[in-house]
Amino acid sequence: MPIITLVNETELGRVLDKRDTVLVDFWAPWCPPCKEFVPVFEAAAARHPDITFCRVNTEEAGDLAQAFDVVSIPTLVAIRERIMIASQPGSLPEHVLEDLITKIKGLDMDELRREMAAAAEGDQES
Repeated sequence: MPIITLVNETELGRVLDKRDTVLVDFWAPWCPPCKEFVPVFEAAAARHPDITFCRVNTEEAGDLAQAFDVVSIPTLVAIRERIMIASQPGSLPEHVLEDLITKIKGLDMDELRREMAAAAEGDQES
């Protein structure tokens, strides 16, 4: 599956409606580490057709970057079943990205939702 370029939250919403796991690379054209990360991201996209890979140019889609609290680039955001699983700044080496993907795929989402609900209940009691 090709890498999808996103420019707004509506486009991201459409992707999330159709796909279970989404990785989003926030980048800018002037950023050297962003350029270094491109081949790593593209290679992972080729190896993992079950995951949707997206890119967001922060120069063109600042609102989307702001919605994810991106403060440095590149930043990789992992979303599974509409839950943000990870936000990792910096250019990741291939083995680190593969490790992250393995962890994302191995998550027990029902358990994660239970933990999130328990944490939310604890916050309400405080």
